[in-house]
Amino acid sequence: MPPIRPVIVGGDLLSAFGRGIKLSWEGILNGQSAITQVKRFPAQSFQSENAAILSELKYPDEDSLVMQMLEPLLKSSRGLIPADARLILATTTGEIDLLERQVLQGTDDAAKSNFDFLLEKVRRLTGVSGEGEIISSACASSSIAIGFAAGFIESGKGDCALVVAADAVTEFVFSGFSSLMALDPGKAKPFDKNRAGLSLGEGAGFILLMSRERAEKESRDILGEVAGWAQAGDANHMTGPSRDGAGLSLAIQKAMNKAGIRSQDVGCISSHGTGTLYNDSMEMKAYRTVFGDQPVPLYSIKGAMGHTMGAAGLMETLIALQVLREKIIPATVGLQEVDPEAEGWVSLDKRALRKNFLLLNNSGFGGVNAALILKH
Repeated sequence: MPPIRPVIVGGDLLSAFGRGIKLSWEGILNGQSAITQVKRFPAQSFQSENAAILSELKYPDEDSLVMQMLEPLLKSSRGLIPADARLILATTTGEIDLLERQVLQGTDDAAKSNFDFLLEKVRRLTGVSGEGEIISSACASSSIAIGFAAGFIESGKGDCALVVAADAVTEFVFSGFSSLMALDPGKAKPFDKNRAGLSLGEGAGFILLMSRERAEKESRDILGEVAGWAQAGDANHMTGPSRDGAGLSLAIQKAMNKAGIRSQDVGCISSHGTGTLYNDSMEMKAYRTVFGDQPVPLYSIKGAMGHTMGAAGLMETLIALQVLREKIIPATVGLQEVDPEAEGWVSLDKRALRKNFLLLNNSGFGGVNAALILKH
């Protein structure tokens, strides 16, 4: 019996560039950054005043910031989503602004910020029949969720899964990263010699996966295949990544083994690329462990869209599918002077993609690392 192959048949996103994959993709290709000055809350006392946020969102509002993003996105896509899809929600902080308002203003019920409430809201919006589940693994949440969905389909437990991801920039979230001294005072410059930190971003999105058999039976457009997936922990520090990249390199190697490919089959890397000193250096060490001294073209979109936390992996997957489809590796927005450690790997210019496999990886607080192998 041939293996069951999980494929991606639909998806959409909302980012600081606007609604739809096309707007974000064009912004990234054109070297634009959606990172601007924060006006949602007073940011003058923080390490940075910049983030990639959606100016049209109301804060505070009756609905949380996350729901203001998810509601229009999912309502308009409901006809695409089968009722029997397994629902997987990925987020780092969810409706954290509900808790924030209770703490700062004494309004709202803090208990309503519990992820279970958000999961039920998403379930009703999508129209799926099952209860679903939540994956909250810091900034690797949605890439882990996509791998979980792929494994669910491959195992034969179901033939359809829906991954929904969202995170928002609130004063609580912003102050937390500022207290860690993790924010670039200007804008993020991933893999730059003079990088100084990350820029936060917000957004929401979804990806619909099916078995190839069901996708073909329903005449769905197949956007790409999730050929491999894995995660590994390095247990180094509550927030800091392992300096040697051992956890990430293990996750990458396991994902490639799952896909049945070798290092020379990977055409490019969609990196986590936050722009912090230690993350980017850790990633380069991990890549060299796996790929040796033969550079594989890599890019980061976080200088364009900001670091969207738990939603990052899903949004990066949707952009990666465009990379595979159009055979264009985008430049890393924000990059000005390549760090010597990344020389030959990142570029100030777009490049042609010449292979059918793409590696995508994310890392998060607590030493969690996730890797996906996407196939055109």
